Amino acid sequence: MQILDGKLVSGAIKEQLALKVAELKAQGKKTPHLAAILVGNNGASETYVASKVKSCAEIGYNSTLLRFEDTISEKHLLDHINMLNENPDIDGILVQLPLPKHINEELVINTIDPSKDVDGFHPMNVGKMVSGLPAFIPATPYGIMLMLEHYGIDTKGKHAVVIGRSHIVGTPVSILLSRNTNPGNCTVTLCHSHTKNLKELCLQADIVVAAIGRPEFVTGDMVKEGAIVIDVGINRLPDASKKSGFRLAGDVKFDEVAPRCSYITPVPGGVGPMTIAALLKNTYHAAIGQKGNQN
Repeated sequence: MQILDGKLVSGAIKEQLALKVAELKAQGKKTPHLAAILVGNNGASETYVASKVKSCAEIGYNSTLLRFEDTISEKHLLDHINMLNENPDIDGILVQLPLPKHINEELVINTIDPSKDVDGFHPMNVGKMVSGLPAFIPATPYGIMLMLEHYGIDTKGKHAVVIGRSHIVGTPVSILLSRNTNPGNCTVTLCHSHTKNLKELCLQADIVVAAIGRPEFVTGDMVKEGAIVIDVGINRLPDASKKSGFRLAGDVKFDEVAPRCSYITPVPGGVGPMTIAALLKNTYHAAIGQKGNQN
């Protein structure tokens, strides 16, 4: 069993990007600039945005963080997004989700200029991704593909079972794994809450992507020997032994599943760092004028 180390891979990607940014600056070209919008003070969202801003600084990007109270009106938020759309110095825009209930997330996503949509959620980017055209790919699925590529994992002809059909992870990663690319060329089964015989399907899988948002859902008896397991989940479970009062757990019961795997991602330190690395790659492509990720 080998750990797929997201910290290691994301570090390598950041080093490559830092060199590219240094070259841009030496040539007098524009420095990539990411703008992040944070609404309210959700603890998890605060942590995620802080990590993104810190990563920008580490590799030489410029970043702008716009913070708003959770009472902000939908119109006011959309006005700020439009200002970022029109600002030529801003290359990438991300709005940290979730948003307060009175704000329409779909409308917010649709307002972002597709050429600055480095989260890859705009329908135009989603449509291009489905069509196999250059597009900004959602950061978590893109990060998963970058990790498979880094470790040289041969996915051709393998059966991949994706558990969870969200537009953020499950559905796009199922599309990417099925494409005629490397990594890719998998036969993909996309599972969800209404899937029958889920355990049997998982036991057939060469690759399992767990993105269901249920802690330790995938257990040892659901995974065949030698499978590759990608754990996208990050859940907080009460733990009195921890200073924080909780521990982080994925959607996979790691201690049971890991001994059966050929490769597995840990939580934390697996897919999470790769999501940020993919976001930074998307931002770089936006900054150099590529309207979508060329890989």
